[in-house]
Amino acid sequence: MSEKKINKIVLAYSGGLDTSVMLRWLKDQYQCEVVCYCADVGQGAEMDGLEEKAKATGASKLYIEDLREEFVRDYVWTAVKANAIYEGVYLMGTSLARPVIARKQIEIARAENADAVAHGATGKGNDQVRFELTYYSLQPDIKVIAPWRDWEFAGRTDLIAYAEAHGIPITATIDKPYSMDRNLMHVSYEGGILEDPWAEPPENIFQMTRSPEQAKPEAEYIEIGFEKGEAVSIDGERLDPVALLTRLNELGGEHGIGRVDLVENRFVGMKSRGVYETPGVTILMAAHRALESITMDREVMHFRDSFGVRFAENVYYGFWFAPEFELMRKAIDETQQTVTGDVRLKLFRGNVIVVGRRSPHSLYDERIATFEADTVYNQRDAEGFIKLNALRLRLGKSRQ
Repeated sequence: MSEKKINKIVLAYSGGLDTSVMLRWLKDQYQCEVVCYCADVGQGAEMDGLEEKAKATGASKLYIEDLREEFVRDYVWTAVKANAIYEGVYLMGTSLARPVIARKQIEIARAENADAVAHGATGKGNDQVRFELTYYSLQPDIKVIAPWRDWEFAGRTDLIAYAEAHGIPITATIDKPYSMDRNLMHVSYEGGILEDPWAEPPENIFQMTRSPEQAKPEAEYIEIGFEKGEAVSIDGERLDPVALLTRLNELGGEHGIGRVDLVENRFVGMKSRGVYETPGVTILMAAHRALESITMDREVMHFRDSFGVRFAENVYYGFWFAPEFELMRKAIDETQQTVTGDVRLKLFRGNVIVVGRRSPHSLYDERIATFEADTVYNQRDAEGFIKLNALRLRLGKSRQ
């Protein structure tokens, strides 16, 4: 514990086993007021009775903040515009939620004149980094408390025993087949029965998607409308960000779309097996890329893609509020000014198939691209183009 007396802590609180024990532990350790904060990012968690539970366990108050629209509008849409995919597979549903949660926690800490914030991330994972980099970026002098790095408990058995000894109401049991994180963008599963990278994930863990074998037997066509790179409509119906992503999740889930199983490289250095369901954003990524193909200049697209890996790493590692990330985000927004139009897709048994795209800003010109006779493109010009590009290759070969 710090030598400086802490007067008030804002705890990121879910009401689950870990944060329920943390609430009581913080009260005992620091002998100060603890304010609880629960962020709604679409996890579907039951909020009824949460305030009573928090106060019964020692909190002075509970903030419940609905961050769903901000999460989708400012974070998920940004990742789609950037085509941000970590290590070529992971769409980063957990990574994107952490900065929006942590940002609001700092706002509450300021409003409460709290001198410390606390989170429930473990000392092995990425989330501790994501939370704390956001805290320090927005409030450099904040005191951060990470109980999993400090307390005496080794695991869930110890937490359950502590909760029972202190009369903390919990629903957890010692047996837990996996760790799960859910929000409006995805569901992730790690640990327990998934720690063997050779073992196929059991079908009963999935919550958002059917298996491709159990998906709807008929293909379904949909049209997604975009304005400046952001999805705004489905089949001509304009929807707000939350409603649109919710609808795409439903459609993707029915068709078995968006399941990913990978072994990823955590920022802290270890490899971890993760299983994810991201149906709606999987559809959006395919649609967005298709629209870019007719609206974005080739070199602009290649330039944006050239820092795509760095962009995804910044999201995954937790550098959302770093200056270099802000620069990349502004550049990406600039590339999206003409990415307006519609994309038609076919959804079928785990597949998202692009079947049409159109835009008022299309750079595609059938008169030039045609294999038939045209008066726009002189094919003889290609000979000089090729020879100029071949010059350095010919010179290099002649000197061998």
